[in-house]
Amino acid sequence: MSTRRQAREWALQLVFELDQNPEPETPVEERFAAFWKSELRLRAPDEPPEGPEPPIRAFAEGLVRGVESHLAAIDKRIRERCPNWKIERLGSVERAVLRLGVYELVFAPETTPAAVAINEAVDLAKFFGSLQAGSFVNGVLDAVARRERDARSRAAGRPETWTPKA
Repeated sequence: MSTRRQAREWALQLVFELDQNPEPETPVEERFAAFWKSELRLRAPDEPPEGPEPPIRAFAEGLVRGVESHLAAIDKRIRERCPNWKIERLGSVERAVLRLGVYELVFAPETTPAAVAINEAVDLAKFFGSLQAGSFVNGVLDAVARRERDARSRAAGRPETWTPKA
């Protein structure tokens, strides 16, 4: 049985592929279909040959569509948290992981709690990248999450920090 963790792995592979092979003339639906049929896709041990269950597949595709539709805003947030790095200079895996993580933190916070989104991204970075990539991704996503939480608090009219009354 496939899980949301596996869906994130597949979404990462798709985001990575779209970043490395941008083909705007090929509809995203065709790219999804080709991906699910691909022998190169990492498969769950118990996954049927036709691919994962529809809800897990939909979750993975939703993450990819979300990253694609908010790419400029996602990259802007990554640049703000990495002022000494051009986004093109980041490793391809780290860039794809950060894009997924920022999408979940900023544009889909009701779907996944921030701590889960960060933990999943760190695990993906370690699995597909390196142990050092996990630390880097954790630092960037933690800074994004704090900034988003503070912005939501201000927008809701709540103070950023709580202090006890004397």
